[in-house]
Amino acid sequence: MQSPTAAIDLGTNTSRLLIGNVDAAQTITPLLYLRRITRLGGGFTKEKGISVEAGERTMAALREFASEIDRHNVVRTGAVATSAVRDAVNGKEFRDLILKECGINLDIIDGETEGRLTLQGVLAGIDEKSSNFLVFDVGGGSTEYTIAQGEQVLFTESLPLGVVRLTEGKSNSAAMAEKISREILAFHAKLAKNGLLRYLENTTLVGTAGTATTLAAISMKMTEYDYRQVNNYVIGLEEIKDIFATLLSLSPEQRLTVAGLEKGREDLIIAGIFITLKTMELFGFEKLKVSDFGLLEGVFLRV
Repeated sequence: MQSPTAAIDLGTNTSRLLIGNVDAAQTITPLLYLRRITRLGGGFTKEKGISVEAGERTMAALREFASEIDRHNVVRTGAVATSAVRDAVNGKEFRDLILKECGINLDIIDGETEGRLTLQGVLAGIDEKSSNFLVFDVGGGSTEYTIAQGEQVLFTESLPLGVVRLTEGKSNSAAMAEKISREILAFHAKLAKNGLLRYLENTTLVGTAGTATTLAAISMKMTEYDYRQVNNYVIGLEEIKDIFATLLSLSPEQRLTVAGLEKGREDLIIAGIFITLKTMELFGFEKLKVSDFGLLEGVFLRV
């Protein structure tokens, strides 16, 4: 009997665990999937890094993950930490505490590694593996963009655009929009300077992580999240604009009445859709393909 593998993605907003098996064709068969919104980047400061409260919330989730890993007799575990931990002055200290308290050995990865692993995860679930892709992963602390021809990475970059940091760091939506526009315009200019924009012609735009999957869930008016329906779902630019206008007119509390919007994302979703809309408009995409697969599955396949 095959011993299961586990993967952990410790993000700036969400902590996720996948336990399952993989076959020779790189098809993942999940046995358990857990997602906990721990908001590790909440209260983050340049001087102190990860806050005590955010660390405690995240540690509670990781203890739960460690218990499930033991219960499933997992023999191999891969765990990565992204923006919040890699940017924090106390990041390595937090990693050491996790190893001591939970027995989980975190690999603090850089933005380029994050982008490459995310692409591998997306490819494990995408329905058109031979396409050219622009994959973007809107996270809590950063957003990664990867241009790929099938499995070949042509370019990847991490931008300092994260929904937790934007939401907590900007006083209003106008300031948030200005920051997002400035960063993505500079990214567009960099691609143009390096002759990479031509690779975005006849390319599929793929969004992964919480913003993209939430847009799909809202579009389908999901009351119970089902990754099988979300994965490879296509949503148009005009519908995203309509969803954005509706959510922007509501208070964070009122947004929770919208089917498909998960508690814990009611304030962050605005920044995430801002990034999505600016990406689609600037690069000329009318449709977004949503991937429920991403960094977590990429880490799983690497174990």
